[in-house]
Amino acid sequence: MDTYKITIAGVERDLVKYPVSDTLDIAAFIMFGDVEVTEKAAAELLKRCPEHDVVVSAEAKGIPLCYEMARQGCREYVIARKSVKVYMRNCVEVAVNSITTAEVQKLYLSDSDVEFLKGKRVLIVDDVISTGESLAALEKLLNKINANIVGKACVLAEGDAKYRDDIIFLEELPLFKK
Repeated sequence: MDTYKITIAGVERDLVKYPVSDTLDIAAFIMFGDVEVTEKAAAELLKRCPEHDVVVSAEAKGIPLCYEMARQGCREYVIARKSVKVYMRNCVEVAVNSITTAEVQKLYLSDSDVEFLKGKRVLIVDDVISTGESLAALEKLLNKINANIVGKACVLAEGDAKYRDDIIFLEELPLFKK
């Protein structure tokens, strides 16, 4: 098994590499189940992020980070969902393409989420930003409701995302060309 060694907020991990095409592999960073990395990455990002009232992420891989940053910081978070649930009314939606997902997906906020976010300073977070498609979709969704986005943060900036000056991140994650 081919791996990539990385240190995140002082915690060392070996990330398994997986093919995304015939010419490209990625090192998979999965926060699900990794409490130590989640807690330490959240604490380190909070030191670097602007003041905010609520943390927002998209379902699903950003949920642990979003929750932990809210728990350690502002105590409020919202998750943009990938499907409409029976309790969600009058949803606002956008389409999203992601490097790790084969088909186009949608993100949704319910009317109660929209109402809750009004007038709040919003910090967008995710585990990894690579192509930026998921981040752009989340920004588009939040802009549709006139949210006050004060910052964008992630644990890892993958590939060319490390050159972006509009995101806060802890570490770079290379792409692996075959």
